[in-house]
Amino acid sequence: MAAAIREVADRGYEGASLTRIAARADVAKGLVWRYFTGKDDLMEATAKATMEAMRRQVVDALDLDRPVPDIIRAALRQAASQILTHRTELVALNRIVHNLLRPGSTERAVTDFYEETYLGQQELFRRGQAEGSLREFDTRVMAVTYQGSIDVMLAYLEDRPDVDPREYASELAEILLGGMRAGT
Repeated sequence: MAAAIREVADRGYEGASLTRIAARADVAKGLVWRYFTGKDDLMEATAKATMEAMRRQVVDALDLDRPVPDIIRAALRQAASQILTHRTELVALNRIVHNLLRPGSTERAVTDFYEETYLGQQELFRRGQAEGSLREFDTRVMAVTYQGSIDVMLAYLEDRPDVDPREYASELAEILLGGMRAGT
């Protein structure tokens, strides 16, 4: 999967091949076929594992006992800092998620990859509503909006290495919290 990440980051989703991925991993191509039914299967497994690892890194760095607005600020800063520490993974993940089709369909599988993330965000937002720091809103709509903001932030930061990720994340947090806070 690490070889698949490097291959997609270097050549794009369409340009990635199982032959080059196997060569990068220093394994026989047949071994890749033994564990995966094809390129899409490998890419789906790679995207899911990468997304889970990156999500876990962000969550593990958070103090979940803090008030929800503080957690949101810290989570956005953590996510933004990943552009500095995990650029290759983010580039590849974005390319895979936005190009992978659902099995037997011409429909992209983008939303499938975010479901666990959305559920965790919804839980956090409901907690903020219960503690009174966040106003009432549809937590699903906010989770999709929040995650979309993170994805766009990371794409923007990828293209503009001169922008300070922490400053961008701090500004984004205040904009989002401005719409979420109780009493606004």
